[in-house]
Amino acid sequence: QLQASGGGLVQAGDSLRLSCSASGRTFSSLVMGWFRQAPGKERELVSAINRVGASTYYAESVKGRFTCSRDNAKSTFYLHMDSLKPEDTAVYYCAAATTLYIPLRAQYYNSWGQGTLVTVSS
Repeated sequence: QLQASGGGLVQAGDSLRLSCSASGRTFSSLVMGWFRQAPGKERELVSAINRVGASTYYAESVKGRFTCSRDNAKSTFYLHMDSLKPEDTAVYYCAAATTLYIPLRAQYYNSWGQGTLVTVSS
């Protein structure tokens, strides 16, 4: 079970940190990803991290601004977002995969959190 939190209303240029707490499965066995879905758009993978945190993925639109990390001891996955833009406005979902690699497609993620809304005003 995944529980996402940390969303809110911020202004352009602000920072925000999302958290995703996991329970019910050994967290260190999971690849973790952050997806987002804006109104009228498809869900897209924003960032992901492998089981031990040694490998990460970032969408081009967030490279250099977003950083994901994980704390396996706390079973928590994070997304630190800097220099937020209005186009970052979306519902952000954390998701978990049991693959050995970082999947780029949502269909390979087995578990999903409930989503947390991030709204960036201009």
